[in-house]
Amino acid sequence: MRPPILIIHICAGVVGVLSGAAAMSFRKGSRPHRVGGNLFFVAMLVMGSSAAYLGNVVGGLFACYLVATAWLTARRREGETSIFDWAAFLFALALGVVLVTHGVRLATGTVAPKPGVPVGMIFFLGSVALLAAAGDLRMLVRGGVFGRQRIVRHLWRMCFSFFIATGSFFIGQPQVFPAFIRRTNLLFILGILPLVLMIFWLIRVRFTKAYKSKSVPSSGNVRSLTA
Repeated sequence: MRPPILIIHICAGVVGVLSGAAAMSFRKGSRPHRVGGNLFFVAMLVMGSSAAYLGNVVGGLFACYLVATAWLTARRREGETSIFDWAAFLFALALGVVLVTHGVRLATGTVAPKPGVPVGMIFFLGSVALLAAAGDLRMLVRGGVFGRQRIVRHLWRMCFSFFIATGSFFIGQPQVFPAFIRRTNLLFILGILPLVLMIFWLIRVRFTKAYKSKSVPSSGNVRSLTA
């Protein structure tokens, strides 16, 4: 069963990278943006679940968590929550605690590191998971997210799940690219580009007047993210 699942994983990853790039390129709130975002959502769920089956349980499930919570944020009405959000919060919290604890054990030499898995990346992912859990808890305590906070929640989770896809492809699999490309910094730039765009959009949403009175509509169309 491993070769068919691997093929599905690769195809879903390629579709995820292309659809994610399309969703970020089209005018925010337009029909092409929504179509690209929905396709990205499905592709990332397939990619993440197949990655978990193939052995990358942490990265695969974390990608599924991020894209699912981001997609639901745009689909729901303001102030709407469900039991799923409590399950998502507990998952992110448990994942963050496990990753940070494992990072501490690696840093102190308690356990041997795995080849190709930097300790810094483990701490980084653990910190992001704890940040996401804190956001989930804040949303649940307040009875949902509203206005600009709703945009921010949708935005950073989609972008970070996109970063997982691009980082895994461009940075994690450099051998599939020609040697002359590997000798440049192009793969690294493409890998971290979603993080750069995420920071740009978060600054624009949080610190400009363009989004002060706008929110993600309950129909699921993220029309407030106008370019």
